Amino acid sequence: MKKSVFFELLFLTSLIITAGCGNQTSYRGNNVDGEIITGADQTAEYVPYLKGKNVAMAINNSSTIGNELSLDSLLSLGINIKKVFTPEHGLRGDNVYDSIDSRTGLPTVSLFGAKNKPTKEDLEGIDVVIFDKQDVGTRFYTYLATLHYVMEACAENNVEVIVLDRPNPNDSYVDGPVLEEQFKSFVGLNPVPIVHGMTFGEYAQMLNGEGWLANGVQCKLKVITILNYEHGKPYILPIKPSPNLNTQQSILLYPSLCWFEGTVISEGRGTCMPFQILGHPALKGKYTFSFTPVSIPTMSTNPKHLGETCYGLDLRNYDTDKFRKTGKLNLDWLLELYSAYPDKENFFRQGRDGSYSFDRLVGTDQLRLQIIKGLTEREIRNSWEPKLSEFKKIREKYLIYK
Repeated sequence: MKKSVFFELLFLTSLIITAGCGNQTSYRGNNVDGEIITGADQTAEYVPYLKGKNVAMAINNSSTIGNELSLDSLLSLGINIKKVFTPEHGLRGDNVYDSIDSRTGLPTVSLFGAKNKPTKEDLEGIDVVIFDKQDVGTRFYTYLATLHYVMEACAENNVEVIVLDRPNPNDSYVDGPVLEEQFKSFVGLNPVPIVHGMTFGEYAQMLNGEGWLANGVQCKLKVITILNYEHGKPYILPIKPSPNLNTQQSILLYPSLCWFEGTVISEGRGTCMPFQILGHPALKGKYTFSFTPVSIPTMSTNPKHLGETCYGLDLRNYDTDKFRKTGKLNLDWLLELYSAYPDKENFFRQGRDGSYSFDRLVGTDQLRLQIIKGLTEREIRNSWEPKLSEFKKIREKYLIYK
């Protein structure tokens, strides 16, 4: 088959898959018992306070009041919103650059890419910044770094931050290596494990309390807490937090699968099942399950192994309740696929500067080196102590929901 014909067929296939992904990527689930009420939905607790103030919002498509974007809701309630700060994936899930929101005419300032922190000019004339996003409870989810930088900039410019708190779907356990200083990046800024077990409101209090903002600055902070919520209480997210976390299964698997982004193994980007499947073309003959990544607009336009058949693991029916029961990330899949992959020297992706993105995701180079050396899961987990237990003690000081 000619190359031009192949890629034309691949493009047509991507259009079909994009349409087929619709049922998964636009889901709106129901809470387990219907009792949990987010901070954003409690407008009576903060709308009167915002009256007469110049407001900016750090939000994205997951920032809703009822079924409406919180930006649109608060504008309709007469709040004087001046601008919007957007994280990775933009305001409405389709733009990550500075622009004008077509629906409201408000300027949007991207905090992903060229700049991660609001400038003094960005905050000029602003009295309060509302931070309202749906977290998934992992250190490498970039909204956590956005919270850090928004609070830091506001502290430096005497601007208040109000966090409209939301449940963390992965808050029933705390696990993973604690970030080491030399591996700080936008996918990890603070000395916390991969799964931190906190809401944004709790984490914001910890940033202030532990002096983790630059030069130990303190941000004027208000948290609008969640009603009827406690850690470990099952919660189905009402809207996808980002394009490739499009099902509840992907959200619960994400803490144990995201580090594969630092390897040659596909984590399912370019399919309707991102962060639910794993595979590589070189694993043919070792696994029967297969999938072929394609370019999917708004989800993944250039995924690993584009157009190649990958073989590996199908985790769509994995019992994710095991994370809550064991209190642990799953290391088995990482160890298994490293063992199965034939070219072990190139399993971990290395940049031109010699660094490994896997190390930045994990927060240390030790896990990569331990896997190469053939250490057991028990030996690997033992190396996470005592820092993991020390973090758990720090975390206890800032918990709002016991």
